[in-house]
Order: sequence, then structure tokens, then C-alpha cells
Amino acid sequence: MIILHAVAPAEYGGLERVLQMLTRGLTGKGHVAHVAVILGPDNHRCGEHRVVAELRSAGAEVHTVRVPLRAYLRERTAVAELCWRIRPQVVHTHGYRADVLHGTAARGAGFPSITTLHGFTGASWRVRAYEQLQRRVVRGCDAVIAVSRPLAALITRAGVSPDRIEVIPNAWDSSAVPPLLSRHDARQALHLSDETLEIGWAGRLSVEKGADILVDAMAHLRDLPIRLSFLGDGPESGRLRRQGTELGLNGKLVFHGATPEAARYLSAFDACVLSSRTEGTPMVLFEAMAAGAPLISTRVGGIPDVVSDAEALLVPPEDPYALADAIRGLVGDPAGAKRRAAAARVKLEQDFAIDPWISRYVRVYQRVARS
Repeated sequence: MIILHAVAPAEYGGLERVLQMLTRGLTGKGHVAHVAVILGPDNHRCGEHRVVAELRSAGAEVHTVRVPLRAYLRERTAVAELCWRIRPQVVHTHGYRADVLHGTAARGAGFPSITTLHGFTGASWRVRAYEQLQRRVVRGCDAVIAVSRPLAALITRAGVSPDRIEVIPNAWDSSAVPPLLSRHDARQALHLSDETLEIGWAGRLSVEKGADILVDAMAHLRDLPIRLSFLGDGPESGRLRRQGTELGLNGKLVFHGATPEAARYLSAFDACVLSSRTEGTPMVLFEAMAAGAPLISTRVGGIPDVVSDAEALLVPPEDPYALADAIRGLVGDPAGAKRRAAAARVKLEQDFAIDPWISRYVRVYQRVARS
């Protein structure tokens, strides 16, 4: 099959990682994957976008569409013209911008379209407005793939016909990521101490990821010899630093900034924490499971469908006290933490392999193309 994907990528993120795995899997099975990558003014002054390079390495044929700020009509026209040139059997959009602009352009040009909904963040009033529009627009898609059951329920309530919804959780492809560093090498690279229990957090420092809740939890753990490392950057970075200072956590928090290939370093930590307010099925969850790091996570989105209490310590969202208690419990029971981490690694390999995941997507493509 010929599939055209459309995305306006961020510099780092789970959506981009999922798209890379998907195109690699499709090309590996003999399909042709094209990707329209929309780049705005911020990318005009730099070299090749990281996501473009990764998609090309995955075997995709990448078409970069460079547009000025708010040149929405030009975007839509460029994607429609690309459809006519490539003649894909399906156009697959990722993210609210692609859903609103490119999916509608493809359908207007007479091509069937599907979308994968990776999650709604509500990170700002502007994002909430776009996501509200996205929920309306995807009603016209020939198929809507949700990465978790709660997300499928949400879009059903938004008016998407249930017979057009497929729940396909994300998968894990160990061959698509750089090899893990050993615990020793990862600790050396991050300058972590063997005298301290090191807690890791990886992702974009934005409101929906709940890093501030974890900082609040650290204030209730002053008696423990622990330190928290943030691998990532984002709009909340400055506020989190101020929050740590106000709580007297100097020396307890380390901000490593944007960390390319952060998954390689997760083996360094005595525990990895996901403190999100909302999620789809986050790739960092799979990365921590692959690294063998004991997991503590909020019980949101598709996370409980991936790990149970047998593989992780799950806590309610927005509750720093529960998060602190879970960290304290993990520190006090290292044997239990090791046992859960091993079970999580087994579950990752058994239940979230890449080949069945790709096959499920191909079946959706085939059904939509036939209709």
C-alpha cells in the first residue's frame, strides 16, 4: 500500500517516536510510507529537522513543507497537491494541526483519511481551542485510532461514530532506538552518585506532564537520601526551578535539560516516575520498562492498560502525598521494586511487540481503502 502521513512535529515527543516506528514497520513489510512534514518559521533558520532525519532513516519518503506563520491555506494546498502527486490509498494524520488542516485537505481532494489520536493535553487556552476543533473535525475521518480506551470513550462522547474507532495502544520496537547504556555508564554520563538514591523523570516539561506534582512530593521526602533528575526541557522549566528553590530543595533536584535519546539513560535510575495529569499511552513508559527501571506512575489514560500493580506502583493523579508515599515504599522494599521491574520487562516483550501492532494498522488501512 501507499500511505501518506502528515505531521507538524515538535522537537521531541512520543507522537514523533510513534510515527517513526510506524513508518519503519510499514516499509519493512513492503509498503510505501510517505510523510509530509510541516515546518514553520522557527525551522527555516536551521539545518535538517531531527524528526526529518529520523523518518528518512526509518525508510520513509519525506516531503518537507515549509510555510510562514499562519499560512494555513498554503499548508492545505501543499498537502492536497502532494496527495494528487503521490496518489496514496490512505492519508494518515497525527496531531491537532494535521487533523484540522491536512486531513480535511485530503478528504476535500477525494482521498480517504484516518487519524491517530495520541492524547489531549489542554496545556494552554490556545491548545485547548485547537483540540476542541480537532474533536469536531475528526468526526469526518474514515477511521479514528485511539491509543487508549479512555481516549476512545472521550471521542465517542465528542460525537465520533463508535464503528469508526479502533483502540490500538502504542508498541515498543527495541530495534528502532539506540542501545541502552549500562547502569554504570549511564550514571557516569549523568554525573549521578552511588551514595544517593536517584529518581528519574523524562519528558517535556509542560503542565500536563505534572512535573510540579513530583517536585511537591519531594518536599515530603527530605529525610531520605534521594535526588530527582529531570531529563527534558519545556515551558515549565523556569517555574519548576523556582518551585524547587521555594521549597528548599536545592541539591535535591537536577535539571539536565533537553536530552537527545534520553531512553538510553533510564537504566541509571533506582526508579522512574511518571507524574502526568493526562496521557494517551506514553512512550516513556515503554522506555522505562525496557530499561528495567522500577516504575511509579499516576493512574491516568492508557497507563493502567499497560502496567498493573504487579509491574508498577500506581497512584492517583494530582496527589503529591500519594506520590511521596509510593517513592518511600519503593525505597523501603528494593526486592519488590526489582520484582515489579522484571515483570514489566516481560510484559513489554509479550504484549507490546511491534509486528502485531503494525499488522493492526495495516488492517485499518486496508479496510478504509476498500470502502
